[in-house]
Amino acid sequence: MENNKAKVLIIGSGPAGYTAALYASRANLNPVVYEGHQPGGQLTQTTEIENFPGYPEGVQGTEMMEHFRRQALRFGTDIRSKIISKVDFSKRPFICEDEKGEKIEADTVIISTGASARYLGLPDEEKYRGLGVSACATCDGFFYRNRNVAVVGGGDTACEEALYLASLAHKVYLIVRRDVLRASKVMQERVRENPKIEILFNCNTEGLFGNDLLEGAHIIRHRGTEKEERFDIDIEGFFLAIGHHPNTEIFKEYIDLDAEGYIKVKGNTSHTNIEGVFAAGDCCDPRYRQAIVAAGSGCKAAMDAEKFLVEH
Repeated sequence: MENNKAKVLIIGSGPAGYTAALYASRANLNPVVYEGHQPGGQLTQTTEIENFPGYPEGVQGTEMMEHFRRQALRFGTDIRSKIISKVDFSKRPFICEDEKGEKIEADTVIISTGASARYLGLPDEEKYRGLGVSACATCDGFFYRNRNVAVVGGGDTACEEALYLASLAHKVYLIVRRDVLRASKVMQERVRENPKIEILFNCNTEGLFGNDLLEGAHIIRHRGTEKEERFDIDIEGFFLAIGHHPNTEIFKEYIDLDAEGYIKVKGNTSHTNIEGVFAAGDCCDPRYRQAIVAAGSGCKAAMDAEKFLVEH
């Protein structure tokens, strides 16, 4: 029978959640992890990872997350393949409830529910995910050296990714649905001045095509107007840069969130506005969103939780 009490309850997995579990279990805190909708987090949708220290030959995302998971299990972490769907942070011990209505009491909680990239909603995006479609240029851009790629978006993030990819790729299309860029003037100038970047204004992506791997995109310009036209671009990489959505909806009644829904933490700590509740990983990081940063923040959260328990 599962224990319905925990000193440390970790909601979510991925690099942040599993690292928090590793540190908490080695501190004899007997952490309980609820893996959530996507055990292992976003990295399980990534193919090869080459920028995480310790893997000189690279590693598949699913394999690396399995290593994280096994290491946490080695030290006694209780990992449950369930989803926390409701929380009560009004008093300690905190009460959390899974999708079946089963409750668990927790002296401390670490939220590591991550963030999900926003996609256009095209069926082809799922078909070519990991086969040309990506939501992280920093993660996957290296695989597209000297190739044609496209970035979707018109804000600072899209411009930053286009510029980064331009340092690697042969050509970068920046697909912008409006007739202007929303990015800062400095970023706009840098993009416009880069000879490798071609901006496609007033354009939407209708679909993607290719045999086993992505080979191109169907584009429509001035959709729904008398100037409407369709054309194809030859690309091997298609990068979404239209934002991320932090998975924090169930916490908004209690936890302070920013305008985008990311959890606010205090200074350079993992503390939230609720004493005894901590946050780690992409759910509180709108800036970096890298596995190694998430892992580091999971370590911080576990150490903060341990200190809190000692003091209380």
